[in-house]
Amino acid sequence: MATRITVLKKKEFKNPILLTGLPGIGLVGKICVDYLLKQFKHEIIAVIISDAFPPSVHTQNALIQPIQDEIVYCKIKDQDFLFLAGPVQPHLDVRFGGSMEHYEFAESILVTVKKMGVKQIFTLAGINIGEQRLTVEPKVIVSATNQKLVNQFKKDGAFTAKHDGLISGAAGLLLGLGKEQGIEGACLMGETNPSLVYGDHGAAKKVLELLSKHFDWKVNMQAIDKESQGIEKAFTQLAKQLEEQHQHSDKPGPDGLTYVR
Repeated sequence: MATRITVLKKKEFKNPILLTGLPGIGLVGKICVDYLLKQFKHEIIAVIISDAFPPSVHTQNALIQPIQDEIVYCKIKDQDFLFLAGPVQPHLDVRFGGSMEHYEFAESILVTVKKMGVKQIFTLAGINIGEQRLTVEPKVIVSATNQKLVNQFKKDGAFTAKHDGLISGAAGLLLGLGKEQGIEGACLMGETNPSLVYGDHGAAKKVLELLSKHFDWKVNMQAIDKESQGIEKAFTQLAKQLEEQHQHSDKPGPDGLTYVR
């Protein structure tokens, strides 16, 4: 089967822009896209299933549904947007799948959205800054297919990474493969920590603020403000506890290590 995309409703779009937010580090991209879809009127125009997804089904109210991603249409301020949303993408751990699945998944999406007229893609993701996330306000890091887009997002408040790196999964491959096919785009990455398996709303908030400025959106940030404040407060308390433990500890832990659960 590989990846199968079923278009539910054919529409004519005017210069549509694709925004993607599948699960990844800190769930930053997924939180962003899910939040935006709660803000704007939308309709699902395609569903995506793949044998690279987990071998499971979703149950709700005793009914079984396949695990699937979706392509969702929104019209915001006279601009057509498509959102790639959903609970899953091919697994990055090579023990659970190969790299070919990622390329096939990304290429299948590109084939579909190109037919819809997409010429710009913006992927939303997280970037690991480790324990720094406990003590610093997250920034948004941008990488793009051309310098013009880098400069535009820097003007909006994004930063560029201090070191070269990799962007894994759909967030990177859609841009890399798309660039070869004449599609431009950028990845906006909120600084986060991979241990935040339930999501980093603080990092997602920063990405949403940047997007809102770039596209001149009016987004009600009240709900994500509340979530992010809770996370930042917890980080502050944890950092304080770690500092106190460090100052008052006479003995290191086993093998000289300290542990936090």
